[in-house]
Amino acid sequence: MHHIPRTIALAFAALLLTGTAHAHFGMVIPEREIVSSQKQAGIRLTLAFAHPMAREGMNLNKPVAFFVSQDGTRTDLLPTLTKAGKLFDHPIWQAEYKFQKPGLYQFVMEPEPYWEAAEDCYIVHYTKTFVSAFGGEDGWDQPLGLKTEIVPLTRPFGNYSGNVFQGRVLLDGKPVPGAEVEVEFYNQAGKYQAPDEAFQTQVVKADDNGVFTYAVPFAGWWGFAALNTATEKKEYEGQPKNVELGAVLWAHFAEPQRSKK
Repeated sequence: MHHIPRTIALAFAALLLTGTAHAHFGMVIPEREIVSSQKQAGIRLTLAFAHPMAREGMNLNKPVAFFVSQDGTRTDLLPTLTKAGKLFDHPIWQAEYKFQKPGLYQFVMEPEPYWEAAEDCYIVHYTKTFVSAFGGEDGWDQPLGLKTEIVPLTRPFGNYSGNVFQGRVLLDGKPVPGAEVEVEFYNQAGKYQAPDEAFQTQVVKADDNGVFTYAVPFAGWWGFAALNTATEKKEYEGQPKNVELGAVLWAHFAEPQRSKK
């Protein structure tokens, strides 16, 4: 008689309970990705952990790090975070930020490791998003030196729905050939419904240079998560467990406005 390993049995049981395994996404969502006037200079950023298309939240403890990088200078924003409200029935963190000068700003969150019993591993998603302030654009294609990250090859703001988005997956500063990238829409208002579970998470593979390509089908915030397994393990109840490292990037895609003429 063949015995099913306990880890596989647990994962299978979780699938039976939930229907399928949805992708996890760290989330850093600003009120707007382009700030063009002083009236818009102050924005609110929301930090969460969720299955964004299925509208299912997960617990997010106070992050290990939260900062903004602009023109090579990092500013610690962790002290500005407060618990404020809920997203998909789970508490979220928010911060207020006011732009003082033109530039391209990258907001980054590093969370505490999240134990996912269904996958028998820890999850750490290094999550970032971009805001262009007062016309500043330089630097959007530059890596920040994170443990893992997606460096955009398409400008990550000022894009229309239907545009093709490209990014390069880095791990320890090096491209990841054939990296698997999960893509999901932030279905905040429940505007869309997937015709089948298979549509919840889109999946693309990077090429030999770690570059992936995805055509965004409709407007809104889209998350791209490139997943790799860390070489180091982390203990859970005395047992060494894998750590999933996610490089997550969020970008907004808009519908063109109709002329009033």
